[in-house]
Amino acid sequence: MREFQGEAKHISGSVAVVVSRFNESITSKLLDGAIEGLQASGVPQSWVDVVHVPGAFELPLMVEELIKTGRYVGVVALGAVIRGETPHFDYVCEGCTHGLMQVMLRHQTPVSFGVLTTDTPDQALARCGGVKGNKGTAAAATLLEVLSVRQKVERQDG
Repeated sequence: MREFQGEAKHISGSVAVVVSRFNESITSKLLDGAIEGLQASGVPQSWVDVVHVPGAFELPLMVEELIKTGRYVGVVALGAVIRGETPHFDYVCEGCTHGLMQVMLRHQTPVSFGVLTTDTPDQALARCGGVKGNKGTAAAATLLEVLSVRQKVERQDG
């Protein structure tokens, strides 16, 4: 039996970080966390491109456009959707989640999901550098781990 496990470390190739501007007080902290996580894992700053989009609903389209360029081995998608008084929250969350998954599977390129979907602003703040950590950092680590394990599986060197 062989077992494959990835590591949150840099392998060769550029990555993109796509970040929503909506709820920018939160998403800017997620972005800071993702960039810090990538750099701490050995990704050179010159190998990271950051793209801003208006909201979480626009993330799948931009991620797809970036992947289609062939310049990126993976993408980190960052956003924050906070529940309000209408069902808009549900539609945005579902569209974003399904859209990102479809892009990842269609192009066979890892996309890390760093989109907060919280009931309150306090819950979002706790997850962008507060008591629950920074989910931007976690999303960057997830992308690198998936890229690492993928490389191992492709080489079959467990």
